[in-house]
Amino acid sequence: MRRLLLGVTTVLVALAVASPALAATKTVSITKTGFVPTTVTISTGDSITWKNADTRNHQVVSDRGSFVSPILRPGQSYTFTFQASGTYKYRDGLYPDNRGTVEVKGPPPSASLGATVPIVVYGMESHLQGVVSNLKSGELVTILSQPYGQSSYAEVTTVTTTTNGAFDYIVKPTVLTNYQVRWKSATSQPVTLQVRPKITLQPGRRGWFLTRVTAAKSFAGRSIYVQRRTQFGQWISVQKYTLGSLSGKLFKKPKTKGYYRIFMTINQAGVGYLEGWSGTQRIR
Repeated sequence: MRRLLLGVTTVLVALAVASPALAATKTVSITKTGFVPTTVTISTGDSITWKNADTRNHQVVSDRGSFVSPILRPGQSYTFTFQASGTYKYRDGLYPDNRGTVEVKGPPPSASLGATVPIVVYGMESHLQGVVSNLKSGELVTILSQPYGQSSYAEVTTVTTTTNGAFDYIVKPTVLTNYQVRWKSATSQPVTLQVRPKITLQPGRRGWFLTRVTAAKSFAGRSIYVQRRTQFGQWISVQKYTLGSLSGKLFKKPKTKGYYRIFMTINQAGVGYLEGWSGTQRIR
């Protein structure tokens, strides 16, 4: 996934490098009666220069806070470059009845999203990584999550992009969870992180093994299987046990020599979890 994201970044950087040659700047005059022209159409990456052609001071203010000029004395100008498509309405901050519109044509803003580890064992982490389409650092990206059983996405946090518009956020899902990111008007495609229960297998008292299954819920009453690895590398179930009230089980070590592990099926793990297995123990 890291290689994929680097590939996306490379493509976006190439586009960004190519765009300045095509960029244009249009001029809007600020007159006594208002902005001339009142509506301007440009492409993403183009700029607007507002020039005060009046004898009074003026100020250019976006209705949605996208840009704001200092107070412009007669003859002064202000330039802003539009990196995202959309309709930008603005006004004169000193004479609010004077209004204008900038129509920016081009692809809408977008954000990519991927996960370094799409399947994690309970308690482990994965990195959510992506790139915003304007390739700028300092952009605010909102992380959203929807754990299994939750009806809608909820905001987790906001991160800031770094070089080439990239971002990275560490998550530790406790159950199957969908993630998205939101940047400006764009929402990424969802990424799903699946979770396996954490299963441990440890030697107990002499002649015994202790196993425990851990996740964001109890597994009391669920079944587990003791499995042995064959000489061909296959795992076969040799014994079935029911977990106790603490999601654990103490059982006698098998008599046959070999490598053993504990396995839980996806049905026993239950909704929101995948099947899981422990590390191995060797009986000599």
